[in-house]
Formats: sequence, C-alpha cells, structure tokens
Amino acid sequence: MNPDRAGLNALMEITSRPELIFTRGEGSWIEDHQGKRYLDFIQGWAVNCLGHNPPAVVQALIRQAAELVNPSPAFYNQPSIDLAVRLVGASCFDRVFFANSGAEANEGAIKLARKWGQLHRQDAYKIITFNHGFHGRTLATMSASGKPGWDRKFAPQVPGFPKAELNDLDSVRALIDDQTVAVMLEPVQGEAGVLPATVEFLQALRALTREHDMLLIVDEVQTGMGRTGRMFAYQHAGIEPDIMTLGKGIGGGVPLAALCAREAVSCFEHGDQGGTYNGNPLMTAVGVAVFDVLAAPGFMDGVNARAQHLSEGLLALSAKWGMQGERGVGLLRALIMDRDDGPALVEAARQRTPEGLLLNAPRANLLRFMPALNVSVAEIDTMLSWLDDLIKQIRG
Repeated sequence: MNPDRAGLNALMEITSRPELIFTRGEGSWIEDHQGKRYLDFIQGWAVNCLGHNPPAVVQALIRQAAELVNPSPAFYNQPSIDLAVRLVGASCFDRVFFANSGAEANEGAIKLARKWGQLHRQDAYKIITFNHGFHGRTLATMSASGKPGWDRKFAPQVPGFPKAELNDLDSVRALIDDQTVAVMLEPVQGEAGVLPATVEFLQALRALTREHDMLLIVDEVQTGMGRTGRMFAYQHAGIEPDIMTLGKGIGGGVPLAALCAREAVSCFEHGDQGGTYNGNPLMTAVGVAVFDVLAAPGFMDGVNARAQHLSEGLLALSAKWGMQGERGVGLLRALIMDRDDGPALVEAARQRTPEGLLLNAPRANLLRFMPALNVSVAEIDTMLSWLDDLIKQIRG
C-alpha cells in the first residue's frame, strides 16, 4: 500500500521526506506502513532517549491522562512540581520554567538574560554565541544560531548576537563590550557535526564571564538528560553555569523543554514569561518518568559503556576504510569520512532490505549517531555491520 498523495499534500512542504509512513515503534526499532522495520540510530534527533514507546512513558501518559491533562499554567500542578524538584536536585540551578520545545526554552533564556541585563548591567543585551551553533527556529534563536546562510533567512535578524569561534577564548574576549550580558553555547555543537567544547574552554569561559560580570548560558537541548553520559553535559567540566536549557530527551518523545536558572538570575516579573501549555501535567508526568529511569543506579554507567563500544566500532570502520576517525561525547557521536558519502549512505541505509537503517548526515562528510540511551550492544554491532556493508556498496 502506497501513501495517499492527496493526504501527503495536505501537509505543508517544509522538507524532503521519503514516501513512507511510520506506524509503530519499540525500543531501537520503528516500522513503516508496509511492515518494514528499521534500526533507528536517529531517534527523533536525540529525542527518544529511551527508544520508541518505552513502557515508562506509555504508563505515565495513561496514568496522568486519566487524572488531569490541563489545568492551565495559571495554577500549580503536581507533576510539574515533581519534575522541577528533580531537575533542581540534580543540577546547580534553583528555578525551572517548563516549555514545549528547545527553541522556546532558548527564547526564554535570551529573554531572561536581557531582563537581567536591564536590572543589573545598565540595559546590556548582547549575547555572544558561536559560529556553527544551533539554538532553534524562532526569529531570535535563528539569529543566535551560527548556521551558515541563516543570517539571510527571514531578514532582518534580531540584533545582539555577535559570533565567536568554539574553543577559541580570544575570539570571545574580542567581542565583549559594555553591552554584553552573556555568552551562550552548546557544550557539543550537534548540527555542526558533533563538535565538543573542550573542558579547558568551558572552564576558561566560566572564568571569563565571571571576570566581566556576565552570564554563562548552556544550551543542553541535545546534550542534556544523559546524552553525554552525565545527566547534563556541563558537569563534565566541573563548572556551574547561570542558565541551562533542556529539550529533546527530557520528554522522551513528548513535547517538553525546560529553562533552568540560578536564583540570582531568576528575575522575570509577572507577565514577562508564560505559555498556554507550559508545565502541562501530561507532559511533565512523562518528564518525571524519564528522569527517574535516567537517574536510576547504574543507568549512566551503561550509557558510558555503550558509548565506548560505539566509539571503538566507529574507529575500526574508519581505519578499515581510510576515513578520518570519529568524535563525540557519550552517545552523541560522528563518523568523519574522507569523502562526501553521507547523503548516499543515509539513502542506501533507509532503502536497505529486508530491514532498513536510519542514519543522519548533518554534513556531507559526516554521519551522526544519536541512538536510544538504552540501545543494546547487539544493536550497535548490527548497525556497525550493516554500515560496513553499505560503505562497501557505495564505494563499489
């Protein structure tokens, strides 16, 4: 059975999609409308941190849906309190605002930093961000992003986001002036091809921002919630940022994000921030369930062990095919190829039979891997074996 073209045309065209419809999923596997199964190493771009349809998420949705779905953000609800307490307890932050997407959380972080600048830095508003960074698709977060070509989309941009170079402290220092209020970065630039900020750079950046009485904002939409082998990626550097944003993995597949801040920075006044669905109990109940799985004893040890296994497997492939190695942190990794085979490999992997493989190529010479955090060693080995065959197929 082929998808109905009229039905597909009812959806707005925003990207090139293959003509298949996914109908069900379980763990690391997803199935299309023709019954073909795919081993999924994208997982919704690091969203499904526990894989497809994890029991903890399904049970939380059913349980909460039977009790309370939406009391409105004008009132407290217990799941949002429970999740906020967990996030505060696991981090260096004191306050949490829940949103629906990473872009919305980042938009909130920008607003919070500018508000703090109005109150404490004589209306300072500039936020130094980084070339090749990615912070979302709202007008402000696109302006904050350093993705090539985005400065011309939907012009004019929102002003106030000078761009530095990742892991180059002098490039940050050169941009600081009396209107600079903060520095904002991803601990690992995911869309740029899995480029980690070094521990030394993060530590020096924290010292520099404190020296100039500026805020440090970490965008952990992709790196947070266990993706790097710690609950939050900033913890690898032993620093304490002022603001952190979360998305993707925090909801395990449902629309949920968070803006976290230290008490001294939490300066929103009534009316400054809000949103119809923010802190919705149906979503935050799922967040609680996801957090509890990630925080269970031994879970992160498993993530790190599987990350090491994946890294070693990618290095072996790289050596076999004369590629340029791999990089990443935890289960956010990239294979660096010696030629622009990425798109061809992604297509061949999806079309593989009898079972397909879902891969991502954020750059033509890169493959990015974002499996479920509970992916099995056997599933990693299967992916590596299939990828080896696909490389042979593409390269003749």
